[in-house]
Amino acid sequence: MAKTKTKWICQNCGYETPRPLGKCPDCGSWSSFVEEVEQTNAKNQEIVILDDEKAYSINDIELNEEIRFTTGYEEFDRILGGGLVQGSLVLLAGDPGIGKSTLVLQMSKNVCAQNKKLLYVCAEESSSQIKLRAKRLGVEGNNLFVYPKTDFESIRHQAEKLSPDVLVIDSIQAIFTQTITSGAGSVSQIRECTNLLLEFAKSRNITVVIVGHVTKEGNIAGPKVLEHMVDTVIYFEGDRYKSYRLLRAIKNRFGSTNEVGVFLMTDTGLVEVTNPNELFLQDRNKEATPGSVTIATTEGTRVLMVELQALVGTTSYPSPRRVATGLEYNRILQILAVLEKRIGLNLSKQDVYVNVIGGIEITEPAADLGIALAITACARDIVIRNDCAIVGEIALSGEVRAVNDVEKRILEAQKLGFKRIIVPKIHKKPQNKYNIEVVEVSRVSEAIVACVNKEK
Repeated sequence: MAKTKTKWICQNCGYETPRPLGKCPDCGSWSSFVEEVEQTNAKNQEIVILDDEKAYSINDIELNEEIRFTTGYEEFDRILGGGLVQGSLVLLAGDPGIGKSTLVLQMSKNVCAQNKKLLYVCAEESSSQIKLRAKRLGVEGNNLFVYPKTDFESIRHQAEKLSPDVLVIDSIQAIFTQTITSGAGSVSQIRECTNLLLEFAKSRNITVVIVGHVTKEGNIAGPKVLEHMVDTVIYFEGDRYKSYRLLRAIKNRFGSTNEVGVFLMTDTGLVEVTNPNELFLQDRNKEATPGSVTIATTEGTRVLMVELQALVGTTSYPSPRRVATGLEYNRILQILAVLEKRIGLNLSKQDVYVNVIGGIEITEPAADLGIALAITACARDIVIRNDCAIVGEIALSGEVRAVNDVEKRILEAQKLGFKRIIVPKIHKKPQNKYNIEVVEVSRVSEAIVACVNKEK
């Protein structure tokens, strides 16, 4: 017979221990351990092999074409690699109130418009609450079914009876299976329910979209194995107090993970932004100020022109402050060290603040040169030309190193009306096909001279 034993599991990261702990040694969270009952097989219990299918040579396996259908949003389809794949399991995660339910509800309308049937399981809201939101968003259709239940057995029975093309679970933290004794939202429940949904999606060839919450550290709530079980993991990012939202894939078995989608939150729901540069550079034509520059950064296959701002001022603290918003903090410290050593800019008694306008996160090193020029311009009260874009990586020697996709960045700056772009020295000379002045630099000091605002 089966033996039962208890264990303590961290509800933030899934760390297991035989006894309760005040602080999790893995993620560092306090008071996050919950006792759960685990059943194990007895030693003399017979193990039954459920599937005796033989192994195949890789050359004998037939490759079937993936059946995709659109979500109705070009930005969402780009993240998924071209649309939803039939029989796949997609995890959409984000902060509370960021717009996850709004996005999947609007997507449901578009899917049903393709003559497909969709079952929306609202485990956190009642049917009337979903109807109120759907009325505000203009979502309707005879193929959209709402089911306000939380136990997995009832959900599966309803899905088998309805046979939908798409099943939406909102959210995975709210449903539970009766085979596990712990409560909904626990690590065991999330893991077991996701495993059952995965088996259901593959066996029935139904696309399953599950909505998940994130912790205060920004990680998906529940065990880390949850991300390994699903086919696609998408983060819905953004500041709830600002209007834009970003979709970013961190795992995708059917497409690239280097894409990003941009949406705008309005009174009538989410609206996709096909040209996000119009959003990020909407105030670029205003009079330029010291410390403001525009950089050409990339997100997947897309080039984004983003404004950076730096503020340098005398500190009132024994140790000067270094604040970076939207940028890696250690990268800022490295750039400050290069500026002090290579061009003699002493900021040891001054506070430095660097901010990315629009609130997006920039991680690629191609933003180094723009950061350095923004800090230098503010410290020396220099105005950078607002029709000049900047791109380049800075080495510790003060050299400007080459970056990827330089030509794409030049063409995007030209399309948006920039007159000049500062780029690293290109070994392979581009053809004279640009209607923009391309200035090549090899050191930070050359870039400072090249982008100073001069009267024409």
